[in-house]
Amino acid sequence: MLNLHALRLFHHVAEQGSVTKAADQLNISQPAVTSQIKKLERELGLPLLSPLGRGILLTEAGKRLAAEAGRLFALERNIEQTIDDYIQGNAGRLLIAATYLPANFLLPASIAKYKQHYPNVEVQFTTTSSANAINLLLRYEADIAFIGGARQSHPSLDSKQWIEDEMWFVIHKNHRLASQETLLAEVIKEPIAFREKGSYSREQLLAMCQLHRLELPKVGLQLNGFSELIRVVSEGYGVAFLSALEAREEVERGDLRRIYVKDVRLTNPISLHQRKEALPAQARRFLDFVPAGL
Repeated sequence: MLNLHALRLFHHVAEQGSVTKAADQLNISQPAVTSQIKKLERELGLPLLSPLGRGILLTEAGKRLAAEAGRLFALERNIEQTIDDYIQGNAGRLLIAATYLPANFLLPASIAKYKQHYPNVEVQFTTTSSANAINLLLRYEADIAFIGGARQSHPSLDSKQWIEDEMWFVIHKNHRLASQETLLAEVIKEPIAFREKGSYSREQLLAMCQLHRLELPKVGLQLNGFSELIRVVSEGYGVAFLSALEAREEVERGDLRRIYVKDVRLTNPISLHQRKEALPAQARRFLDFVPAGL
């Protein structure tokens, strides 16, 4: 087996053109360098160096070996740099899963900033349901997951609340309840534009009505998408109950107005989930770009 320690010393000697200079650079004694190179020559059965005044002369075999050693140790440096890049989070992959709300309204800016700082990290960003986000974590197909609505629990995962967004009732800007303060009982007399069954906003609205012992509102319209819901209400149909993040732009622009419901205050929690193990460096670095709270 080739003596890599001796080969490394020979490589330094060949680069410096002098045993003395190589020994000084490596901070070891000249006799120790000479002894290792002679040992390497005996192992290979080939002369590698010839004395030349105060320097050395490489034999033909020495020249070939020095060239190959240069490639070998350059490859070693590349491997070490690659490993260090992974350890420091400067390379590799980052796998993020998120439900609709954080995926569309909170994470894009953070991902853009992260990629500007870490261009060599491949980012895979999946928008999915809360149940599938959990499955992706468990199958190691996601490093972190941002999940809106009720916090999901699993014995193999840790979770913590990331932010808490308000829930708003919104209506057309010219409606009589626009920008007014009222009670939930009055709001649900209006047609309600609902999200699909199982959505957080729909379930919370129905739960509020039951809590206040109110008749459940009739489903005036059911839509599966946030954009469609906003457009319908902006055109003058019904009341929507949704996360402030979803409605803020239209409210600030004046297309929609809030209804301030005195007897109701609900929030939409968004939580961060990860496996019960150390986060990959790529995920830790990404979280530095994710704002906490609103």
